[in-house]
Amino acid sequence: MREWHIAGGRKLPIGERTLVMGILNVTPDSFSDGGEFLSLDNAIAHAEQMIAEGADIIDVGGESTRPGGAAIVSAAEELERVLPVIQALAKRFDVPISIDTTKASVARAALDAGAAIVNDISALRFQPEIADEVAKSGAGLVLMHSRGTPGALHGLEPVADIIEEVTSSLRSSIEIAEQRGVKRDSIVIDPGIGFGKSQEQNLQLIAKLDQIVAAFADFPLLIGTSRKSFLGRILADENGNPAPVERLHASLATMTAAILKGAHIVRVHDVKASMETIKTIEAIVSR
Repeated sequence: MREWHIAGGRKLPIGERTLVMGILNVTPDSFSDGGEFLSLDNAIAHAEQMIAEGADIIDVGGESTRPGGAAIVSAAEELERVLPVIQALAKRFDVPISIDTTKASVARAALDAGAAIVNDISALRFQPEIADEVAKSGAGLVLMHSRGTPGALHGLEPVADIIEEVTSSLRSSIEIAEQRGVKRDSIVIDPGIGFGKSQEQNLQLIAKLDQIVAAFADFPLLIGTSRKSFLGRILADENGNPAPVERLHASLATMTAAILKGAHIVRVHDVKASMETIKTIEAIVSR
């Protein structure tokens, strides 16, 4: 059985079952739940609920990367949002904590506070020094494909061949990570649904996810489609796009497709519904 090596000498099973990463945004402006979990008590309560529902990892983020989002927050402000939450969760629960950040200083402080994984949506493009912090701590590292600069991840013209773009870009990021001392068994890749891709390309990535899984056979693959805007466009009718919280069934449909195409880890808002869906998928596949 394959394992994902994360900080503290811990190992998460890969391939035995689909792992679920529960999203905990401690931001005022996230596209789906901005402001809901800004208070420490609310954040802890929500994490506790996700853990009770079966989340394998809690992913804590202090800076929104939604389309049209606000300007980049400072490292100090990001740390002010995430550190109290990470410290509290690390004391209370045994479930690994991931820090969703593109800043090396935030990654370092979060790892010191008890996080075991760094989830970098820039795949080391913004601050390669993140890899240094991961290597020193033995943490897990998620490398997510995206295009563009900080604060401008969503408005680019799509590339001609998205499979080739994702594959070549992630290969480059893996090379940087390994050059800086990150071990291969600590790295997970993510094709980055919604980041610098067109509607058609988001759907293509899911439909052809098995090609990316095959291209990176040594690495587990994480995918996050939960509540994203491309789902709203699929569901849109004469009344407009449904709100993010109304995209549950579309989220579960795309998650199912991704799992059947080889995804090992899914990043979700709705843990209970996702766990029930995964349990059903795996019961069918096992037959």
